[in-house]
Formats: sequence, structure tokens, C-alpha cells
Amino acid sequence: MLLQLVAFTLHDQRYALRLGAVERIVRVAEITALPRAPDIVLGVVNVQGRVIPVINLRKRFGLPESEIELADRLIVARTSCRPVALLVTSVAGVVECPQSQIVDGERILHAARYVEGVLKLDDGLILIHDLDTFLSALEDQELARALAPA
Repeated sequence: MLLQLVAFTLHDQRYALRLGAVERIVRVAEITALPRAPDIVLGVVNVQGRVIPVINLRKRFGLPESEIELADRLIVARTSCRPVALLVTSVAGVVECPQSQIVDGERILHAARYVEGVLKLDDGLILIHDLDTFLSALEDQELARALAPA
């Protein structure tokens, strides 16, 4: 069985999400602050009339912060609870690989609870992430309260 992944880069590291979770990829837009949101949320963006929280992957992955660049992209994807936008450096496109090429994330990276699996390619690794683990239950509750109408 072939697995389809959307590959992207962040701080010179390659990551991926399952294609089925990704709705669209858009240019970075103005991010509006969202009071009372968890630290992992940069704010919200308006994507075709929908207000979508922007997740700070750099903070989640323990990477150094950097200024948002005009060339950055937002990957609009869906968790089991809500749509989210992930701020990334660039999007490489769709990668297809047999499921058998994916190594279980826990076997390689015991502490990386966000890693579903690792794809080994000739030119390096791609860390495959599970969107449903990006926000803890507490962060998800805080985000829901912050997004609720006043």
C-alpha cells in the first residue's frame, strides 16, 4: 500500500503529514493575536472566511524562533477536533512511499511523542507527524475557550 505524504521543511529539517489531513497550502497571511490561547498558538488567520488557529511548530519541536518571512507557507490541515494552520518554511510537495518503508517513530525517537513514523530516503530522513498529538488535551481546551465567541 502506498502512503501519500505532504513534505515540508522547518529549520532545515524535513517533516511530513499524511496527505489526507491536509486541506490546502497557502501563502503566509497576517496572523492576528488570540488572547488566552496556549503558548503553542501564534494567533489566527482568515482562510476563505474561516478563522483558523496557527500552530507554532518551532516552539512545539524545540527549534529556535525566527521572524515570519513572506516566503513562508501555511499548511491548513484538519485534526480530529478542528482545522489548524501550520507555519512552515517551505512545502516540498507530495511524497509517495510504501507503508513498509516507514519506521515506527517510537522505535527511533522515544521522546518524540509527535512523531508517527520516520521515512528513510537516500538523501536523509523525513519525520512524519500525527496532527492529533500536536496539542495536549489541556492546550486543546484552552484553544477552544480562546476561539469561543465572547
